[in-house]
Amino acid sequence: MTAPDVDANALTALVADATAAPSQHNAQPWRFRHLAAEGVLRLYADESRALPRIDPDRRGLHMGCGAALFNLRVAAAAAGRAPVVRLLPDPADPALLAEVALNGTGPPDQALAALHPAIPRRHSSRHPFSERPIPAGLREDMCEAAGAEGAQLVFPGAWHVQELLELVQDAEGREALDPGLRAEVIRWTRTGPADDRGPSDGIPVEAFGPGRYGPATPVRDFAAGRPVPGRGWAVFERNPQIALLGTGHDGPADWLRAGQALERVLLTATAGGLVTSMTSQTLEWPELRWVTRDPSSGMAHVQMVIRFGYGPEGSPSPRRPVPEVLDVV
Repeated sequence: MTAPDVDANALTALVADATAAPSQHNAQPWRFRHLAAEGVLRLYADESRALPRIDPDRRGLHMGCGAALFNLRVAAAAAGRAPVVRLLPDPADPALLAEVALNGTGPPDQALAALHPAIPRRHSSRHPFSERPIPAGLREDMCEAAGAEGAQLVFPGAWHVQELLELVQDAEGREALDPGLRAEVIRWTRTGPADDRGPSDGIPVEAFGPGRYGPATPVRDFAAGRPVPGRGWAVFERNPQIALLGTGHDGPADWLRAGQALERVLLTATAGGLVTSMTSQTLEWPELRWVTRDPSSGMAHVQMVIRFGYGPEGSPSPRRPVPEVLDVV
């Protein structure tokens, strides 16, 4: 079975779902180009949206684009398509991250299609979660989701969770003393009230969540020391349910796979009734990234720290309109 050509409405819907993916500081570092005659959609890195201080090697940029690529695969499967994906198809053009043939033959992947309703529901929640434990079966589903994309998801033991919280505190202290890093956080976050003419990227104040009382928690405070009128305070969970997402190697292709695995895990969690948030603070310092590893797991390279639980859904962050990120040639 060969899928029909993609018309303008279908293409817009696919890209809109792709761009609902998470990215560091919601920078949305992606561009798409549709080669209509070939039935191919290309995914490019948008270097103008890189975070040079926070993400100097572009690991986070690749992960965000990988998450968008996974959403594209899910949307295509839900539309009855079986896309064929090639990662890094042109060594001479490192900005070309993936090429997706939309007119592939064969049946659509029903496991991917089943995740489609979770795309618009997935938002980072920076609110306190309850202490209710995640069922073992759902944990297994999320670990299998990571494995299906060539990554590993590990739920560390209580002692390592506490060590991670201490590492987050360490990273926060380093960030407070780094003017360049603080400036980059401020550039991509908004402390003023949102309106219809506001930016279509970055993290709005509504998505900050409350300030925290008590011990450390793996939730980044995007206020970065700035006053936020009307922002409340809350006590966060003492024993957060944290997982580490990692890969065996640590190059651009691995980062793209990790981004796809991350989004597959997040959508699986969302479909299972969980809310999630992520932090990369400890991963932005090489020496802290190394000790973020859970030595009992054999994980070589941690790509993301994810917090799961039951609690309030997060506020959606803005997205750029599809015409801003899509070219048709």
